[in-house]
Amino acid sequence: MDTSNLPAAVAEYLTDNRSELFEFTKTLIGFNTQNPPGRTVNIVEWLETTLEEPALSVERFDVDPEKPNLVATLPGRGDRTLCFNGHVDTVPFDESDWSYNPLGERDGERIYGRGTTDMKGAVAAMLQVAIAYARTETKPPVTLQFAFVSDEETGGDAGLTTVLETTEFDPDACVVGETTARNGRYSVSVADRGNIWLTLEASGTAAHGSRPMIGENAIDRLTEAIEQLRHDFGQQEFSVDSSMDEIIEESVDFYKPEAGAEATRSLYRYPTINLGIIEGGTAINTVPASACARVDIRLTAGVDTREALSGIRNCLAGMDGIEITDISWTRGSYEPLGSPIVEASARAAEHVVDEQVYRRSATGGGDAKVLRHEGIPTVEFGFGTQSAHGTDEYTTTEALVRNAISYGTLPVLYEQHATADE
Repeated sequence: MDTSNLPAAVAEYLTDNRSELFEFTKTLIGFNTQNPPGRTVNIVEWLETTLEEPALSVERFDVDPEKPNLVATLPGRGDRTLCFNGHVDTVPFDESDWSYNPLGERDGERIYGRGTTDMKGAVAAMLQVAIAYARTETKPPVTLQFAFVSDEETGGDAGLTTVLETTEFDPDACVVGETTARNGRYSVSVADRGNIWLTLEASGTAAHGSRPMIGENAIDRLTEAIEQLRHDFGQQEFSVDSSMDEIIEESVDFYKPEAGAEATRSLYRYPTINLGIIEGGTAINTVPASACARVDIRLTAGVDTREALSGIRNCLAGMDGIEITDISWTRGSYEPLGSPIVEASARAAEHVVDEQVYRRSATGGGDAKVLRHEGIPTVEFGFGTQSAHGTDEYTTTEALVRNAISYGTLPVLYEQHATADE
């Protein structure tokens, strides 16, 4: 791994204290922070204690005392501020399904446990980078912030939203430590997709199942509406800003070994429509009078959500017994290629891997989307495994070290790219 852009004292600290990084990871995993309920007060208190260093100032922010957030700041030499963001809550787990302890167990070079790759491993690396700079009394070229937040997995308001609304949190750029590696391919995520979640309700006329012709089957009406949505709205190619073209092409190159080039390109050029929930009917021998479906539609960053909503309504207009009863939505976002945080993150990743580092769009979206919509240039960038949210989730010691080295290098590279961009 190339540590040439790391300050010498920081590089030495990270090299000599790898066991500390692994212990940090195991300690973080040992806190049960399943969300729901999302109780993170104990893990945040431990982080606060661990970050008690003279060079660091640490503040806690919360609207829910059970779900606090922590922001640690290390002053730098320049005026810019670079933030590392990580969430400390996890998705739930069923211990009976696991072969390893979901609250932490090491087996060789793997560390198992809920949240190892999403994203307590990255949080451990961020924590060690903060301590490495602080304990070696190394002043970074930019001010560093470390925002450890709650309530990400359920999209709740007690986490990053609280930090944004109750503080003067306004870094010049941010790195979210989500894992962006897959099957030996490495990337920085510079965009995410918007989503529209629809609730469709269909009404019909009940009848005996032996005489369906005298009723109106609400489930049939509902499935016809969904098929029409897929066929008409789902085949409308997006009008995407040209600045997204290269991001889409790198995304296609990144995903094509798994999904194929054309399927991946379609994912970004057209809406994706997933029927997630369908409910209806009361008995097998009754024509159902009502049915309900919940549909997840994803849109590439830069697509006008208002136009998409209008297209959906037009697509379903005039269908008997079909009504949209609920809509929630978010807008996709992206950070243009050439942005200092994009290029610095890609270069930082290249310091610890020999393969190409793609600058691509995520297929979903999380806290990075929130930050970009607040005007904060943001990328997702982290090493880990594809086991996030799965049984026997794990990370590797190599991934942890790569995170620590690349995160430690990033302040130097970010300052270089930001200065060159002026």
